[in-house]
Amino acid sequence: MTRRFVLATRNEKKRVELAAILGQALGEDVEVLTAADLDLPEVAETGVTFEANALLKAHSAAAASGLPAIADDSGLAVDVLGGAPGIFSARWAGRHGDDAANLRLLLDQLADVPDEHRGAAFVCAAAYVGPDGAERVHRGRFTGRLIRSPRGDNGFGYDPIFVPEGEERTAAELTAAEKNARSHRFLALTALAADLPPALR
Repeated sequence: MTRRFVLATRNEKKRVELAAILGQALGEDVEVLTAADLDLPEVAETGVTFEANALLKAHSAAAASGLPAIADDSGLAVDVLGGAPGIFSARWAGRHGDDAANLRLLLDQLADVPDEHRGAAFVCAAAYVGPDGAERVHRGRFTGRLIRSPRGDNGFGYDPIFVPEGEERTAAELTAAEKNARSHRFLALTALAADLPPALR
């Protein structure tokens, strides 16, 4: 029997990435719908942690759709910025989802930071909420360093300036399969999938 989930996102690139990871973790018989598919209401991300925001979105999607819902909240934590942009990663330059402006602003802010101090990590909290209100949440972390100018056409967000630990390529130069095999979303969603109610695994 096909298991149906709603992903609490309208970001098509994120939908593709999350659906691929979920399919890998749970098997082929998974149907993934999105907030856009079901015209679900927008959710104000008022939490102060990745976990809180992921749960807000998953609860809203589950309540509005009647389906098991999965949401993630993720961002880039830069060491010398004390973990910022963090939960504000998608709107760091002031407008939500303006990847180019966010990336330019961050590069400007780090312009004088020596290469050896440009450590960073992508962080993801993945949350499940069932129609009955049951919830699970897990965190994943993808460590690396930031370079000074963007490289690569794959991925999105800050991927073009993030070089994962042990790599010379940026996350935007990795194939989707290479990135999905080790990313913060992969780690969080794989842990979440293993913790789902038995009927959904």
